[in-house]
Amino acid sequence: MATTDTTAAASPLSRHYRRMLKLFGVLVILGLALACITSWVLDSYDTAWHPKRSVQRPTAGDGDESEGSSPPFPGGELSNIFWFIQVSDIHISRFHDPRRIPDFEKFCTDTIEVIKPALVLATGDLTDAKTESKVGSLQHEVEWQAYHNVLKRSRVMERTRWIDIRGNHDAFNIISLDSTNNYYRKYSANQKVGSFHYVHKTPFGNYSFVCADATLTPGPKRPYNFFGILNQTQMDLLDTFRAESLKSNQSIWFGHYTTSTVVSPSPGVRDMMRSAVAYLCGHLHTLGGLMPVLHSRHPQGTLELELGDWMDNRRYRVLAFDHDLLSFSDLRFEQWPAVLITNPKDAQYLHPGVEPLGRIRRSTHIRILAFSEAPITAVHVSVDGEPLGKCDSAGGPLYVLLWDPSLYLTGLHTIRVKVEDAAGRSSVREQHFTLEDDLTPSFSFVQSFILLTDHYILARVVFILTMLLNVGVLLAFRFLSVPSGRGFYSQACMSLHHVSTMDTFFYSLLLFNLCTAIGPWFIGELIDGHSGACFAFGVFVDGHFLEGSLTYVVGVVQMLFFNMPLTSYLCWSLHHRCRGNTFRSHFLRPGCRWRTLAVHVFMLLLLTWQAHSCYFLLETYGSIAFFLSPVRTWALALSLILVYRAWTGPAPLLREHSKSVSPS
Repeated sequence: MATTDTTAAASPLSRHYRRMLKLFGVLVILGLALACITSWVLDSYDTAWHPKRSVQRPTAGDGDESEGSSPPFPGGELSNIFWFIQVSDIHISRFHDPRRIPDFEKFCTDTIEVIKPALVLATGDLTDAKTESKVGSLQHEVEWQAYHNVLKRSRVMERTRWIDIRGNHDAFNIISLDSTNNYYRKYSANQKVGSFHYVHKTPFGNYSFVCADATLTPGPKRPYNFFGILNQTQMDLLDTFRAESLKSNQSIWFGHYTTSTVVSPSPGVRDMMRSAVAYLCGHLHTLGGLMPVLHSRHPQGTLELELGDWMDNRRYRVLAFDHDLLSFSDLRFEQWPAVLITNPKDAQYLHPGVEPLGRIRRSTHIRILAFSEAPITAVHVSVDGEPLGKCDSAGGPLYVLLWDPSLYLTGLHTIRVKVEDAAGRSSVREQHFTLEDDLTPSFSFVQSFILLTDHYILARVVFILTMLLNVGVLLAFRFLSVPSGRGFYSQACMSLHHVSTMDTFFYSLLLFNLCTAIGPWFIGELIDGHSGACFAFGVFVDGHFLEGSLTYVVGVVQMLFFNMPLTSYLCWSLHHRCRGNTFRSHFLRPGCRWRTLAVHVFMLLLLTWQAHSCYFLLETYGSIAFFLSPVRTWALALSLILVYRAWTGPAPLLREHSKSVSPS
């Protein structure tokens, strides 16, 4: 008897241990899987220099002497150097920020006169092209005239080469490049539509500037041209430019969109610009101030340097090629003096694959560009906290100081430069440098994720997964049995079963989700005078198809913030109806009033958000799109009907799910 009792007591205990061991095993497997995924993600976004993953440009040299250690070397003369400027996202507007235009004119007049760049790259969004409410999008000729007048009054095109390209705002609501409202062709300085290759010629070599124009043609109204597209024909043209640029000393690629917001055929636009030292872009506007610096490095080694906007932040960038080494400084309008250290170059922005870094090791002088409206009075330099002295002027804005690079051959060092001008102003610039080719600090994970991820692919995958989850749950709980019990899991399963087995709710939700996945979201004038239809997988307008990109992002937001919460709310409502409650009586349950109120308020907020989406659709694409929108307007009406039906219709009966309960 004692043995039997001991065995009976040990049996539940052994089952408990077995369950614990199974749980422990599952946790170990999940932990290992998570560790592998984390390691893969971190390795994918590791932007330190990796020679094996990067493309080495063939270098010309005699014998064993490579281009990186061949003369000329940075010295004490104003030679083998030129500098240029980038400005982006100017957004000339007829409605907002009255200081934007006069500040831009002062930039073109005074700032350009002080810096005297060899050329200026204006990388898109020259005008705002939005309505006064900021909701609609429309090309305003008066904005383009204002931009053109600034260039004319400042005479900036007489003092430098001004290269302006289109951004997504400059392509809003334009059916074709020959359209009468494509004011870029009439009022811009460049007037070149599409990608092109410009060669800047100097006494010491040629430098290629390749524009990658990914703006959409036709250009729909906002927001569905947030992503750019390069088709195979455009990629072939860019490949031709890439081959031509190999004859130059160095090449810079530039465009409006970040590479993460460009849809392109395999192997992708990043691979196309693999021989360039850097890609200059704008578009993201520092993400509303969250990312004031957005820089990273492609797997092939090319730097991607997104520039903050002129619109709100008055940002611009000064860049220089000094003995074929690219340096840059991101600056704010009217902050003087402006400082750019060209030798030694910032360690984080080295590109050993295409830059002659050996010239830094064999240079004789530290070289600094200093600009100010007032005369520069002093340029002080220190390295690793040790003062090296005061720089001498080498002519123009170049200041030099004799140094011995052999003292810094290993490790990471810090150079600090303080520039003072006659107006009593001073600026300090500090950066790390190294003379080791393989010591390049990595960029932050967040910066690299934003710039190196193909977000349209990520959004597409997330959209498909959320759609399969939502539809799969409805189908599964309609045809499969559910467990009985009083626990939260059992009650949740039962609630889903109620929704799935009541035909009114099941077919309504199923059709709504399928329409979100494959049906038209709305039909209307995507471009004034030209009708089209928007789907998750892309946009059709006037016989043209634009591949889906932002549509997937919008689809994910729609699923997560309306489709799935609506299903959950209906499950919760029918669960209360099944227990005999009405809309009024379920508020009276003791201890649940505030929780119940919170659920209703949350659903009310989601309905309000959906109503705002309908208003945005009306303001952006007009009344036809508003009334012919299954995923916006119709869905709002459907959701109100389903909510009303859930609380006033027949309550679900236990017999509807009796097949899931074992007979007694």
